[in-house]
Amino acid sequence: MSTIVPPFTFETASQKVREYEDYWNTRNVSGVLQSYSPHIVWRNRNARLHGLDEIAGFLQHKWGRELELRMMKELWCYSDDRISARFVFEWHDDSGNWFRSYRNENWEFNEDGLMKTRFSCINDTIIDHDERLFHWTTPTRPPNHPGVSDLDL
Repeated sequence: MSTIVPPFTFETASQKVREYEDYWNTRNVSGVLQSYSPHIVWRNRNARLHGLDEIAGFLQHKWGRELELRMMKELWCYSDDRISARFVFEWHDDSGNWFRSYRNENWEFNEDGLMKTRFSCINDTIIDHDERLFHWTTPTRPPNHPGVSDLDL
């Protein structure tokens, strides 16, 4: 669980975004859920989810079809208890088709630093295998790997 709590500064908001990137890249449902409030409200594409149990089921299904997912997140803006992030992830389906997905999210946190609301907008683009940009083999992105803006995504 995070020790980063509101009110956010540029530095702590940036750390929070990287923390969430690292959680997601592990694709460990229980690890990801530790960063959410028990009563979190989620919107993801056409799904509206309430609470950790619904999100756990959603993530298990998502990561069962979005294979070898690798994600990079970047702070877009922040306020005392809110963060907006943009990110890009690459993955393939069980037929070997590769995708690059672009996402914007808005997050709101409680006083304990747990996310209590999350609103997501995602666009998927089909890419060729040789267009992939995220090739790390560790669970999380290496510190020296270029970020979203560095790659002009």
